[in-house]
Amino acid sequence: MNFKEDLALVTVTNSLSAFADKIRYYTLKELGHTGFGHYGGSLSIVEVLAVLYGKHINKNVHDPHNPDRDYFVLSKGHGGPALYATLFLKGFISEDVLYSLNQNGTTLPSHPDRNLTPGVEMTTGSLGQGISVAAGIAYSNKLDGRSNYTYCIVGDGELNEGECWEAFQFAGHHRLNHLIVFIDDNKKQLDGPTKDIIDPLDFVEKLKSFGFASCRVDGSSTTAIDEAIEQAKLVTDKPIAIVLDTIKGQGVPYLEQKADNHHIRPNEEDKKALQEAIEQLEQRMKDGE
Repeated sequence: MNFKEDLALVTVTNSLSAFADKIRYYTLKELGHTGFGHYGGSLSIVEVLAVLYGKHINKNVHDPHNPDRDYFVLSKGHGGPALYATLFLKGFISEDVLYSLNQNGTTLPSHPDRNLTPGVEMTTGSLGQGISVAAGIAYSNKLDGRSNYTYCIVGDGELNEGECWEAFQFAGHHRLNHLIVFIDDNKKQLDGPTKDIIDPLDFVEKLKSFGFASCRVDGSSTTAIDEAIEQAKLVTDKPIAIVLDTIKGQGVPYLEQKADNHHIRPNEEDKKALQEAIEQLEQRMKDGE
């Protein structure tokens, strides 16, 4: 790698990290304005959203239904607040709309709805269904000879659903190499630690057995995620699963250490800690300008 290539890589890496800060900042602001919501699982997907929407997803806000666009499906629909913050930063929705999360008459329900929110491809929230639709989209595009990608995020707890594994089997059988699935392995679900509900064993090996190329990466590193996607795009004969090693409440130490952080209605202590996290992110964003 020459100096110019190295400098370009550093620029992209810094840019994606800064984008993640902005997504996390607006996710916290959005949820804080609402007064409650899915904090933990929204924050654990911030870095992957930053990489996807900051670099990889080919989708024009001025031509959102172009048939050659890339598709994104948030199968773990409770992560909707982070997706909404991302769509705001990409120009699909306004800041006023962002702060209408979960309000009467909003176009931003707690889980994404394709009929309400610009930029949302698939209504999700009934866990297990998103990955099935993503596999169908990828298969349809393959039949049409398109080279666009379908990206999908599923939760580790969501993979308790048998429907997910039917979809994986379908994707592996049809060698959907333009399907890239991210597993948000944040190790918690609504009822407790994922391994205590149903031990997931080794996601990487399980997905390999279903015909996927699979790997595990640091889900808090935009660099690691970006590199994994670049490698995924070199695969020509099978779908790809990238297991994200994440922490529920990622990027906010107070929430990372909070035992029950799936859905929070903040008390006074929580509000103080969350406001401090917002102020720290705001300062970091100013320092990076």
